[in-house]
Amino acid sequence: MKQNIILYKSIPTDQLERLQQHFNVTVFDSVTPENLASFKQALSRADGIIGASYPITADDIANAPNLKAASTISVGIDQFDIDAMNARKIALMHTPNVLTETTADTIFTLVLCSARRIIEMAEMVKNGQWTQSIGEDAYGSNVNGKTIGILGMGRIGYAVAKRAYLGFGMPVLYYNNHIHPDAETQLKARRCDLDTLLAESDFVCVVLPLSASTEKLIGKNELAKMKPSAFLINGSRGRIVDEAALIDALESGTIRGAGLDVFEVEPLPSNSKLLTLPNVVALPHIGSATHETRYAMVECAVDNLIAALKGDLSQNCVNPEIAK
Repeated sequence: MKQNIILYKSIPTDQLERLQQHFNVTVFDSVTPENLASFKQALSRADGIIGASYPITADDIANAPNLKAASTISVGIDQFDIDAMNARKIALMHTPNVLTETTADTIFTLVLCSARRIIEMAEMVKNGQWTQSIGEDAYGSNVNGKTIGILGMGRIGYAVAKRAYLGFGMPVLYYNNHIHPDAETQLKARRCDLDTLLAESDFVCVVLPLSASTEKLIGKNELAKMKPSAFLINGSRGRIVDEAALIDALESGTIRGAGLDVFEVEPLPSNSKLLTLPNVVALPHIGSATHETRYAMVECAVDNLIAALKGDLSQNCVNPEIAK
């Protein structure tokens, strides 16, 4: 007899058909207030779930007595109550490898766009405001040779560091729980404490997972330790940065600018002050948003769920210790 699963995100037809070959699939393109009751009812019968962008809480897990595995179409796992899943020995699978390079591309794009004021200058041209050679008031900042500080030297952090050091000759500082041998030997990166990184970096790139210890890690005090000429780049999770403190720092000139792909509330509210600041590059959380990468993420997540519901947690399992 086929196991019951819930798909709660729209995915390519061929990947849906793969799921249907293995499971009885209840499909939701997303979870909304209108279909939430139906989703909860389906969850009460589900052996597995696969999707993204909906928080799976302890209450959801309590309402799912048959649940054995969850597969998120993302590398981030902050949408899941890990403690509740561990208590029930529910496997949590994610997609950590397939989006590394694409996300690093996006983060470094934010570095370049912020420093060279690319979005601001492009809009000036489109609006017909380019009527003479640009003056000093439109100048940007160099990137080549500047110091980049990376908070979190995991897969994506290392990929950003490679782009910075090998492509732009940038000295690399990093803040991480552990030494990254390849970063230090191949890229001459220097591990340091947070205060040192903030004080010495021209670009501070946040590439950390969201957790209780990283939420609002960058606040008023940390922003004040940055150079007035420095840029904050966030391509991980919005809640790692205190958004109100960031707005104050940008308005007061505490830092020069910010490049943001993530925010405390997403989608970013239309009345956010961030949208009024010329020294902010704001993107709609597009870190992994290419056709190739998003397809690969879905394919990986489908592979992960099929494997997990067969009892194989050898690849991409966040909590493999539950099998012990």
